[in-house]
Amino acid sequence: MDSERVMFCPFCGEHMSRLTRFCFSCGRSLECLNGADQTDRAETQETSQPSVNAKQAEKSCPSYKHFLEYRSSKSKERQSCNYRPRGRHRAKQRNHVQINIGLMMPHGNDGTDFKPVRGKSLPLFVDPEVEAPDLLKQAVKKMRTFNKDVPEGPYVLLYPDCSEVVHVPGSEKTFKLADYKKELGRPYCRINFFICLETHFKGEVGDTSDSDSEIIITSRSTAEFNQADTVVFEPPNQSTPKHKTEDKRNALRHSTTIQPGLIEISDAEDMDPPETNSAKTSCYGKYTDLYAPGVEEDDEELVTVTEEISQHTAREEMNITLPDVVANLSLPIDHKNVCRFNISRANVWDGAVRGFKRTTYSETYDMLVRFTDDAGVFEEGIDTGGPRREFLTLLMKHLKDRPIFDGPEGHRFLVYNANAVREDEYFMAGKMIAVSIVHGGPGPHFLSEDLVHYLAGQPSFKAAVSLITDEEIGKALREIENATSLDALRECILRHSTMLQTAGCLRHVAALGEKKEVVADYLRWYIIDRNSSVIDRFKDGLTTLQFLNALQQHPSLLSPVLCHTAKPLTGLELERLFKPNLSPSGSNRRLKESQTLAYWADYLLDCEEGKASVSVEDVLMFATGLSSLPPSGLEPLPQIQFLDDSPFPMANTCSNLLKLPLLDSYSMFKSQMDFGIENSPGFGCF
Repeated sequence: MDSERVMFCPFCGEHMSRLTRFCFSCGRSLECLNGADQTDRAETQETSQPSVNAKQAEKSCPSYKHFLEYRSSKSKERQSCNYRPRGRHRAKQRNHVQINIGLMMPHGNDGTDFKPVRGKSLPLFVDPEVEAPDLLKQAVKKMRTFNKDVPEGPYVLLYPDCSEVVHVPGSEKTFKLADYKKELGRPYCRINFFICLETHFKGEVGDTSDSDSEIIITSRSTAEFNQADTVVFEPPNQSTPKHKTEDKRNALRHSTTIQPGLIEISDAEDMDPPETNSAKTSCYGKYTDLYAPGVEEDDEELVTVTEEISQHTAREEMNITLPDVVANLSLPIDHKNVCRFNISRANVWDGAVRGFKRTTYSETYDMLVRFTDDAGVFEEGIDTGGPRREFLTLLMKHLKDRPIFDGPEGHRFLVYNANAVREDEYFMAGKMIAVSIVHGGPGPHFLSEDLVHYLAGQPSFKAAVSLITDEEIGKALREIENATSLDALRECILRHSTMLQTAGCLRHVAALGEKKEVVADYLRWYIIDRNSSVIDRFKDGLTTLQFLNALQQHPSLLSPVLCHTAKPLTGLELERLFKPNLSPSGSNRRLKESQTLAYWADYLLDCEEGKASVSVEDVLMFATGLSSLPPSGLEPLPQIQFLDDSPFPMANTCSNLLKLPLLDSYSMFKSQMDFGIENSPGFGCF
């Protein structure tokens, strides 16, 4: 009968063949079990009542009672249907996913066409099983939370093709986000929806304007600007308009007639208080929306997101242009404060380093640049844009020749330089490039495409052996690249094994085609991997004014600003860029101006064809302080005026104004233009 009974320790649960005074496992005393009749296993699983002796054991040993209760509860749990082994078949938690929402408004005179409103796109985090009504409610709430100018509803939810979200396209199934994602074949972070006022969607645009009762308050200068067709109004002696991006949109949005209900106030009343920065407060939401770090999401799996991550998530905005990107990057710039740069054209780099390393320097302040001649006399006038652009142009030219870069012209990449590391020149170079682009200057236009792709987080790498300036290394790589047989390839690899082993590229090749992989691996090590420490420091400098985030968000727009462009500036582009201010039609002066414009067009063609003493880039530099068109665009728009009292051309780089002499012959015009541009202050250094 003893073999049919189960003996166990009430403290640790260890099975025993017989009852002893002490447990051989935990060492506890078992005196409390003397005379107690143990319960059989079958009786315990059926949760039968313990015997009288077991009850006595329970009273004398509380741990024994607790053990019986625990074993009984676990037995019931195993017999139930809800039991799952720990760590397996765990219920999958439903996570929220990121999609994008935007605002759709009527476009066109009839109001039947719709177009997304630029700058009104936001990320939205929703349940993948959400349906259209709930998605619309969440989208409207998010849009009105971050955009106070969005009117109240009711709204309708639209697909990108402007059709209402009711069913999954191509089926009669009621819309669910997960079903739509499956049919669309895109990750959630690439799905876009739009909200539109129900009155606009139903074609009631004309009835909802209520222009008679709406009162619009605007400044007198803004009202004058809204009536202008082509020329952007700009206050005198102001380097950069405070709201140039908004002014451009107003120019397209308003007609030339005064709108009903428009109230004009004076410019003095419309000025911002001195202690606030309107550019930072009114547009900061748009700035952070566009350049927050991105979130990568797998196409098949859902990604858990939190509220903190959602505040730093951005998306590729639809139909955005390069000037828009730079304009948004420049929003934090405080135009009420300046950082001074005292520059000598004979040593631009030295003056730039002093200015950037000054303790009072801030990239969010405007730049006030003053050029000095050899005698140390300041140029007359205050920098309102022109000297700053000229300084940044000269700075990018000098930066290209610094010892931190290597490689052929137009394809420069970073290399390790011990002295530059001590001077933290890599961080300074990245910061200079970011500041130049955001503050209205040019990009470097000399970096290697492979380096730029690496900075932008793109995997593309297509370097050629021609980028290697070291003759011995280049010769060795060309020998490997030109091997015509497997034996010749192996012999060549063995001969240059030390070089390849240093880069971690030494391998056994089994086919002739592997020579391309060997060369590509070495080139990547030579350009990227061996210089990774200084490249990381260079990237730290590029984070200035959020430029690196913008590069990673919009690589197709910003990469050409950093890389060499093979397309030169043409005379026709420059001719179209400068708009002439002409006298009234039919006047004698108008005839001279028209003849001079013909000389001007021919002169640009001669510059492009190399028949003049200067190039097209030199002409642009003379007139604007830039040798190439900046990413931010030219503000104000370049103009041409005409001179009666000077035979030489004159320019005002602050206002992008070029003044041409009125001369009687083209030969005289060309000669005087060459002389005037060649003897301008910045030409000799550039």
